[in-house]
Amino acid sequence: MTLEELLIILLVGGIAGWIAGVLVKGRGHGIVVNIVVGIIGAFIGGWVFAQLGIAIAGILGSIVMATCGAIILLLILRVLKRAA
Repeated sequence: MTLEELLIILLVGGIAGWIAGVLVKGRGHGIVVNIVVGIIGAFIGGWVFAQLGIAIAGILGSIVMATCGAIILLLILRVLKRAA
Protein backbone atom coordinates (compact mmCIF):
# COMPACT_ATOMS: atom_id res chain seq x y z
CA MET A 1 0.00 0.00 0.00
CA THR A 2 1.40 3.34 -0.99
CA LEU A 3 1.23 6.52 1.05
CA GLU A 4 -1.23 7.96 -1.47
CA GLU A 5 -3.60 4.99 -1.06
CA LEU A 6 -3.41 5.28 2.72
CA LEU A 7 -4.22 8.99 2.60
CA ILE A 8 -7.21 8.34 0.32
CA ILE A 9 -8.51 5.65 2.70
CA LEU A 10 -8.16 8.01 5.66
CA LEU A 11 -9.80 10.88 3.77
CA VAL A 12 -12.75 8.79 2.57
CA GLY A 13 -13.13 7.26 6.04
CA GLY A 14 -13.06 10.65 7.72
CA ILE A 15 -15.60 12.18 5.38
CA ALA A 16 -17.92 9.16 5.52
CA GLY A 17 -17.70 8.92 9.31
CA TRP A 18 -18.37 12.61 9.74
CA ILE A 19 -21.39 12.56 7.39
CA ALA A 20 -22.79 9.48 9.12
CA GLY A 21 -22.25 11.07 12.54
CA VAL A 22 -24.06 14.22 11.47
CA LEU A 23 -26.97 12.27 9.99
CA VAL A 24 -27.36 9.81 12.89
CA LYS A 25 -26.19 11.78 15.91
CA GLY A 26 -26.51 15.40 14.80
CA ARG A 27 -22.75 16.03 14.98
CA GLY A 28 -19.48 14.29 14.29
CA HIS A 29 -17.55 12.23 16.82
CA GLY A 30 -14.06 13.66 16.38
CA ILE A 31 -11.55 13.07 13.61
CA VAL A 32 -10.14 9.74 14.84
CA VAL A 33 -13.51 8.17 15.60
CA ASN A 34 -14.93 9.52 12.31
CA ILE A 35 -12.09 7.85 10.39
CA VAL A 36 -12.53 4.53 12.22
CA VAL A 37 -16.31 4.58 11.78
CA GLY A 38 -15.90 5.48 8.10
CA ILE A 39 -13.39 2.71 7.40
CA ILE A 40 -15.50 0.07 9.17
CA GLY A 41 -18.51 1.53 7.37
CA ALA A 42 -16.74 1.07 4.04
CA PHE A 43 -16.44 -2.65 4.71
CA ILE A 44 -20.09 -2.90 5.78
CA GLY A 45 -21.26 -0.76 2.86
CA GLY A 46 -19.16 -2.76 0.41
CA TRP A 47 -20.70 -6.00 1.62
CA VAL A 48 -24.28 -4.63 1.59
CA PHE A 49 -23.90 -3.08 -1.86
CA ALA A 50 -22.41 -6.34 -3.21
CA GLN A 51 -25.34 -8.31 -1.79
CA LEU A 52 -27.73 -5.93 -3.53
CA GLY A 53 -25.78 -6.14 -6.79
CA ILE A 54 -24.95 -2.44 -6.80
CA ALA A 55 -21.57 -1.35 -8.12
CA ILE A 56 -20.29 2.17 -7.52
CA ALA A 57 -16.98 3.51 -8.80
CA GLY A 58 -14.83 6.51 -8.01
CA ILE A 59 -14.10 8.53 -4.90
CA LEU A 60 -17.64 9.91 -4.64
CA GLY A 61 -19.05 6.40 -4.94
CA SER A 62 -16.67 5.21 -2.24
CA ILE A 63 -17.79 8.02 0.06
CA VAL A 64 -21.47 7.18 -0.55
CA MET A 65 -20.89 3.47 0.06
CA ALA A 66 -18.80 4.08 3.19
CA THR A 67 -21.35 6.59 4.52
CA CYS A 68 -24.19 4.10 4.08
CA GLY A 69 -22.17 1.44 5.89
CA ALA A 70 -21.20 3.88 8.65
CA ILE A 71 -24.85 4.82 9.15
CA ILE A 72 -25.73 1.13 9.49
CA LEU A 73 -22.87 0.71 11.99
CA LEU A 74 -23.95 3.70 14.09
CA LEU A 75 -27.58 2.57 14.13
CA ILE A 76 -26.56 -0.93 15.24
CA LEU A 77 -24.36 0.56 17.98
CA ARG A 78 -27.26 2.78 19.09
CA VAL A 79 -29.58 -0.24 19.40
CA LEU A 80 -26.95 -2.23 21.29
CA LYS A 81 -26.31 0.68 23.66
CA ARG A 82 -30.02 1.02 24.45
CA ALA A 83 -30.32 -2.74 25.05
CA ALA A 84 -27.46 -2.71 27.55
